[in-house]
Amino acid sequence: MRIAVIGAGSWGTALANLLAGKGLDVTLWAYEQELVERLAESHVNDLFLPEVALDRRLHFTNDLATAVSGRLLVVLASPSQVMRSVVRQLQPHLAADSLLVSAAKGIENDTLLLMSEVLEEELGLAANVRSAYLSGPSFAREVAAGLPTAVTVAALEPEVGRRVQELFHTDVFRVYTNADVVGVELGGALKNVIALAAGVSDGLGFGHNARAALINRGLVEMARLGAAKGAEA
Repeated sequence: MRIAVIGAGSWGTALANLLAGKGLDVTLWAYEQELVERLAESHVNDLFLPEVALDRRLHFTNDLATAVSGRLLVVLASPSQVMRSVVRQLQPHLAADSLLVSAAKGIENDTLLLMSEVLEEELGLAANVRSAYLSGPSFAREVAAGLPTAVTVAALEPEVGRRVQELFHTDVFRVYTNADVVGVELGGALKNVIALAAGVSDGLGFGHNARAALINRGLVEMARLGAAKGAEA
């Protein structure tokens, strides 16, 4: 299968490397032409994922049309705040039957929309039928290093979720499927807020009790917001 990964930050690079390591035909798109040239020469993302030798089978480009044309799977790993702009630019080049996987863990600042809602606005309601959303506790450097990781792929269509699961799953990268797109997206974005708060608490020397309270109440607030947004209970 021919795959495009859009976004050569640390997360996009790690996912592209994982897929290429499975012998798949993967092209990684980067915004910076200079980075593309260095990637092609050294197969090291010295800007976002240094000291990680990337699979030699990976291809690189900074041309969106080249990246997505004829690709059956397009992984959207650009930051959430530029996702709308990137999707708008690549839309004319997408195949009608391409599967889309959003790997962005965030909420659009100006609109407070989830990435599924952004894709629906830019690509139409039908896009959600062939889209999946990958999220979970996953540091790019650890994924690139082959350390054990578990993530969730949420999709409205079970078959789409299973296909994406099969493509990403390895012995050390465990992929679980879920139909709760809103819940998975919100969890992926909001967990980072709680993690930052816990780090601040630790830095201030507030101790384990305060950290546990923050995490506990944070989970409650995440569940309440999820319910308000229509996530599954």
